Amino acid sequence: MSLVTTGELVTAAAAEGSAVAAFNIITLEHIEAVVAGAEATDTPVVLQVSENAVKFRHGRLLPLARAAVAAAERAAVPVALHLDHVQSEHLLRQAPDAGFSSVMYDAARLPYADNLAATRAAADWAHARGLWIEAELGEIGGKDGRLPKDAHEPGARTDPAQARAFVADTGVDALAVAVGSVHAMTTRTARLDHALLKRLSASLDVPLVLHGSSGLPDDELTAAVAGGITKVNVGTALNLAMTGAIRAHLTAHPEAADSRPYLTAAREAMTRTVERVIRTLRPA
Repeated sequence: MSLVTTGELVTAAAAEGSAVAAFNIITLEHIEAVVAGAEATDTPVVLQVSENAVKFRHGRLLPLARAAVAAAERAAVPVALHLDHVQSEHLLRQAPDAGFSSVMYDAARLPYADNLAATRAAADWAHARGLWIEAELGEIGGKDGRLPKDAHEPGARTDPAQARAFVADTGVDALAVAVGSVHAMTTRTARLDHALLKRLSASLDVPLVLHGSSGLPDDELTAAVAGGITKVNVGTALNLAMTGAIRAHLTAHPEAADSRPYLTAAREAMTRTVERVIRTLRPA
């Protein structure tokens, strides 16, 4: 196979009533695990690099992006590359030359009018360069330790009428919606507002994206896809799998010095998580 575009994968998922899984990557082991899980399930997948991951890599996008592109080009399934939660204009402008077909421009922290203006400018720039662009409206929270007022308060969630106007005025290709999930959850206890999701799906003619999916049990993920979600972002679940496997290995082998055995265990644990998520998102 080869590197494909995020737009292609999301469109195909929507046509079959499923959702494409998009996994946030930080290390080479993340990349290898996501591709291995996608190949094991014979399913296309999206590799996502967040602005926070770029900061962790000393502000350098290309090393991780080049590794992701190389893995995608050699994968047995279609793989797309997406730049996630971008707030930096400088980072946004690196996307096309680094192999990304899509970007999530994140101005959701701003008041509505400022979010709209910033997102419209980003969408115009992205579309002029052939990039598919996702935005966020509502208060998902959980990034950088920030929580919304209350993920389960109606005021924190995406309003369908406002969302319809936002999509029309910005021209974005997809919208991440706040329907009860929270970023960076380490327990799978979140519950979605499925009635709101149904209203959003009926109101909008662009794909809906679910962030904070690691905090959802399988039945909630399945119901989210049935309710209209077409792209599901997963990050923390991979980190939990990786850290748990490393911790278990080093507890069992306190004398260990070679990093390869525990990174192998970590990669295998992440691969199993990728397989579980992908199978959960498939239509029954």
